[in-house]
Amino acid sequence: MATSDGTGTTAGTDGTVTDASVTDVDRAVAVLRGKRVAVLTGAGVSTDSGIPDYRGAGRVVRKPMTFQEFLADPAKRQRYWAGSHLGWRTFAAARPNDGHRALAALESAGVVSGIVTQNVDGLHLRAGSRRVVEIHGSMDRAVCLTCGQVFSRADLAAVLDRENPWIDEPGSVQLQPDGDVEITDVERFRVPDCTVCGGVLKPDVVFFGEFVPAEKFREAVSIVAEADALLVVGSSLTVNSGVRLLDHATRRKHPVVIVNRGGTRSDRRAAVKIDAGTTETLVELAARLTASAMIDG
Repeated sequence: MATSDGTGTTAGTDGTVTDASVTDVDRAVAVLRGKRVAVLTGAGVSTDSGIPDYRGAGRVVRKPMTFQEFLADPAKRQRYWAGSHLGWRTFAAARPNDGHRALAALESAGVVSGIVTQNVDGLHLRAGSRRVVEIHGSMDRAVCLTCGQVFSRADLAAVLDRENPWIDEPGSVQLQPDGDVEITDVERFRVPDCTVCGGVLKPDVVFFGEFVPAEKFREAVSIVAEADALLVVGSSLTVNSGVRLLDHATRRKHPVVIVNRGGTRSDRRAAVKIDAGTTETLVELAARLTASAMIDG
């Protein structure tokens, strides 16, 4: 038996579209139509908001600081905080793009049941999405590793600016091709300690070498388990947490749709792979799936 998505495209009962004239978006709509969709997003969703995708084609290979290095070496903590402080300015200035807003609209229409994001920029929440699990944390908070006190990153940034007025001097900062920064006078950079106990402060994000909190991962798994399909957007599926969530979906026989410019490690496991920009693809998917939901409703 064939079904229609309201646009003339037909599909079998398994959502497969075989007509050579249809696009990959047509196939994705046929797979996702009528289903509760869990969404997993990566850095590619935020590139149109001005936040770099460090794994994208042509990017400079970087070696991120590990959690163990951050803990063990005060000089490395100083260097990390100097670069992170300047990077925070980019995050704070970023605004949700049409792709973020499309996902929020799909949630409002009852199509998307929840979003798990590997991003730490907070843009899904700012776009209006309500059920969001930030599996790698959020840059808008800092936490004391000794007492657990949480601080607003905006408040901390104001302190860092006040303690380091030289940071905007000509020549003190060199912008790198991938959007990262190199601090030439890093030994001058003053990092505040926790005002409660004097402990070490760390952005409330998961570093390399650090585990995703178990409770946070359970929340992410529940979003995938409660859905009928998984939509992966803007992730190369290089990070283990994303692959594990895809594993949970495929074990439940949930169809997977991947939207990413360039290949991912799990393309062959997808019912549909769309090799295109995330923003324009999400806008089109939102328009068509929302229309289908209204017809079905």
